[in-house]
Amino acid sequence: MTKRPFIIPVFLPQMGCPHQCVFCNQNAITGITSRHLSSEKVSEIIIDFLKYRKDTDNNAQIAFYGGNFLGLKKDYIKLLLIEASKFIAAKKVDSIRFSTRPDTIDDQILDYIEKFSISTIEIGVQSMDDTVLLKSKRGHRAKDTVKAFDLLKKRNYITGAQMMVGLPHDDEETAIKTAEKIAALAPDFVRIYPTLVFSGSILASWYKKGVYVPMDLWDSVSLVKKIYLLFKKKGIRVIRMGLQATRDLDAKAAVLAGPYHPSFGHLVLSDIFLDRVISAVKAEKKLSEELVIKVHSKNISRMQGLKKRNVEILKKKFNFKTIRIIQDTSLGIDECHVVS
Repeated sequence: MTKRPFIIPVFLPQMGCPHQCVFCNQNAITGITSRHLSSEKVSEIIIDFLKYRKDTDNNAQIAFYGGNFLGLKKDYIKLLLIEASKFIAAKKVDSIRFSTRPDTIDDQILDYIEKFSISTIEIGVQSMDDTVLLKSKRGHRAKDTVKAFDLLKKRNYITGAQMMVGLPHDDEETAIKTAEKIAALAPDFVRIYPTLVFSGSILASWYKKGVYVPMDLWDSVSLVKKIYLLFKKKGIRVIRMGLQATRDLDAKAAVLAGPYHPSFGHLVLSDIFLDRVISAVKAEKKLSEELVIKVHSKNISRMQGLKKRNVEILKKKFNFKTIRIIQDTSLGIDECHVVS
């Protein structure tokens, strides 16, 4: 298995964005106030993060996140890339990655950045439904995403796609169609984010007026589970589900409403294991009062569920008195085996 890269995040909250999407408040998401970073500050951030790099075998990547990287002024793009490149030249970092909007990607800008050691470009797709994009004030259409992936693939970039569920005018059918269309573009990896209502966002005012109703947590988990399995079947890695927990998000001041959970991805994977065990138990001809579930050692907590939710559900559903979850390293990472 390929090791995950050591990521050095440099946040550029909402920088380069031509306007504000209804769901966005990057300052609330990152806990960082939007600012123009000097080359010295960029260098300082990178040096600080390199102190935490323990395993020199995995690649180190400088990642420009939180903004629309290719929407920045060209001189500033150049400043950031030159500063990052100094660490590559010094062999302290291996490559650069960034996230950007699909409508900022064209041959001209890709020619401009071609000489830099950029390996990975993530596209903020969010939806492949034009009505959802319009209602969310994204300012681009689905065809821009198709064009962007085509251009990046031709230049052999590692590509990522970020999609959201629960956007205005979005529903389960639309979200799954978005996932199918993204899968057809063959990104190397995907991130899936449920829509949250951030303080200071346009969505916050809509929520307060009753115009927008966010998804319930477990409805969101159920939908993201289906999308995760869709990508998995296509051989596309899902590297994140739900926003990464921060002190600002956990303080609840930033999130007014919506399916936020600090372990959202864990909830999704746990629900997948629950489904597998339920199917396996139903296939058993005769059940005893005890259920033994064998899983890979890495999946003990996922099988148990948050606060042993899965255990309680299985007990109630099948009248088991005791349920034991034991590790079996002979099983694959996605496998489980039941004995009753």
